[in-house]
Amino acid sequence: MSGEKEIVIGVLALQGAFEEHQECIEKGTGCKTIQVKTPAQLEGIDGIIFPGGESTAMGLIGTVDGMWEALKTFTKSGKPVWGTCAGMILLAERCVGGSAVIENGQSLIGGLDILVCRNYFGSQISSFEMATPCPPGFEEGGSYPGVFIRAPAILTAGDDIEVLGKVVATPCRQAAVVLRELENKIANGENVIMMGVVDALERKDGLKYVDVKRENAVPASDGEEKKDTSIAEMEKIELPGASDGTNAREVICAARKNNTLITAFHPEITTDYRWHQYFFNMVKESLQ
Repeated sequence: MSGEKEIVIGVLALQGAFEEHQECIEKGTGCKTIQVKTPAQLEGIDGIIFPGGESTAMGLIGTVDGMWEALKTFTKSGKPVWGTCAGMILLAERCVGGSAVIENGQSLIGGLDILVCRNYFGSQISSFEMATPCPPGFEEGGSYPGVFIRAPAILTAGDDIEVLGKVVATPCRQAAVVLRELENKIANGENVIMMGVVDALERKDGLKYVDVKRENAVPASDGEEKKDTSIAEMEKIELPGASDGTNAREVICAARKNNTLITAFHPEITTDYRWHQYFFNMVKESLQ
């Protein structure tokens, strides 16, 4: 229809599989895409995809002048945002990695009340494909071929999160150790302190996942102690239980909150464009 606004979807292109996402969006929907590398390129786009890649490298987005703040502003604008794999981690409020009690935590944009376990499914050499739920409204064609590459898993989600897909999967050895450590702390009644949202531009010595007993304290000007404001107390955690006889757990692999979509797997690695079509529909609906 002449005069109708052309939809433009940006793909964060500082690293990761951004070209693959562009190809899938363009082939699957005919939508125009642009690579986003600077804050100025966020202007005028109708939605953005945070691709997979190396999540800790993506946490250094702040090295591009004003980019970190610009992305945080965009995610709060109400325009559709889709994070895949490492991009999903960036949108989480909480994340565990190599240990349940570690230093130098993952920098996050945040916005979604989820607890993510990095590399839940294993290392690069453990990459695999498994059947996952298809996006809502795209049931024709059956299950979706989820490609997991050093993929994270969502362990818990808040009440405001719409769960779109779950899978039963065994965590890799490292992730299993982390989960067991968290479970032991919860069982012992320990008040676990976890990393919350971190601004990469403000982070200096890194955050720590610590027990309350070892919480850092900063001397106040009046001589009294005050809590280190760089750490946030985590609310009570309820982890998904392991199946009897195995360590397999039911974890979340796809979810949504309003106009923010997340998937643990890599839809851009397949020729099945249904998730890209689903996100395109989100963008269209947001413009109505």
